[in-house]
Amino acid sequence: MSLAWRLLARPIISRLDSERSHDLALGALSKFDNSNYGKSVLSRMFQSPDLPIHALGRLFHHPLGLAAGMDKGARALSAWPALGFSWIEYGGITRFPQDGNPKPRMFRANSEKALVNSMGFNNPGASSVRDSLISRKSLGNWPNVPVAANIGRSKKVDNEQAPADYSQTLDTLWNHADMFVLNVSSPNTPGLRDLQQEDLLENVLSECTKIRDKYSSDKPILLKLSPDNDDELISEMADASIKFGLDGIVATNTTISRPEPKNTQSRIAFSQSGGVSGRPLHKRSVEVISNIYEHTNGKITIVGVGGIDSSESAWSSIQSGASLLQLYSGLVFNGPRVTSSIVRGLKSRVKEYGFSGVSEAVGYGHR
Repeated sequence: MSLAWRLLARPIISRLDSERSHDLALGALSKFDNSNYGKSVLSRMFQSPDLPIHALGRLFHHPLGLAAGMDKGARALSAWPALGFSWIEYGGITRFPQDGNPKPRMFRANSEKALVNSMGFNNPGASSVRDSLISRKSLGNWPNVPVAANIGRSKKVDNEQAPADYSQTLDTLWNHADMFVLNVSSPNTPGLRDLQQEDLLENVLSECTKIRDKYSSDKPILLKLSPDNDDELISEMADASIKFGLDGIVATNTTISRPEPKNTQSRIAFSQSGGVSGRPLHKRSVEVISNIYEHTNGKITIVGVGGIDSSESAWSSIQSGASLLQLYSGLVFNGPRVTSSIVRGLKSRVKEYGFSGVSEAVGYGHR
């Protein structure tokens, strides 16, 4: 963690409401997004070293990307690479605009380096996001790294209508992302996690892969899983993903389980409804990554997310079977230098183990 972040920014942000501090940070970053000079300044400060890996049919400068939820409305897409990220996931996006759940809906547990959120897919809706992305492209302000779109179910749509809801959002955004993540695992939309059951899930996957066929495209589609599923259900979802030709699995979403709080502030945070992200999630995330990798014999790409805030946690996810990584809470608690710090650490590990590249480390813990 940088000295300036510890002494200046972090104390100020920690005194603000969590959602308010997030909005302020995103607003500031969106200003850099519109300035080539601003992005070059950020890049000089925070750029990560190269640690290339081929995954999902694409070349990534290194494995570490920005997780969904940080830039829901794709407001600062071109600024994130300047903070060292090799890929970006915007969203979650729903077909219809929605305000999300009542505030307050985001809380910090600083001692545990965890966040609790019950945001509920607050976003401007697929059509509005599409229009803003069309405008961005017309201005020549599109990121030079792969971009993923996270797609969720609209709150006012029931699960029987979910396949059409997901597929229509996918259709709307198809030309405005390089890959897509189907989010059936957020704990913050009532009934959403029921879509992880076999029949409902297969209906969603079937309709979404029809959209890819419609465009005769090879853009990757991934499925995001809940860490709260048992191992048998996780294996079934991996099988369904392969059956319908999906390209990858994101492991994992936030959890409804709670760690033992260390103090009053954490006790208050963990008493709130919503999903926990950050360091307490990492152990289960690694277990899910390992289970999927073993069950599929490494035949499907895994994106590791959950509690990645250091080169050690990133390395454990890679050795367990993750080819790509994402972080969110690590950025909140450790500041913008965390990205380059993690990648430098991974690069040192690759050299230490004598690998020719990071791809050789994927699943190494199973060999």
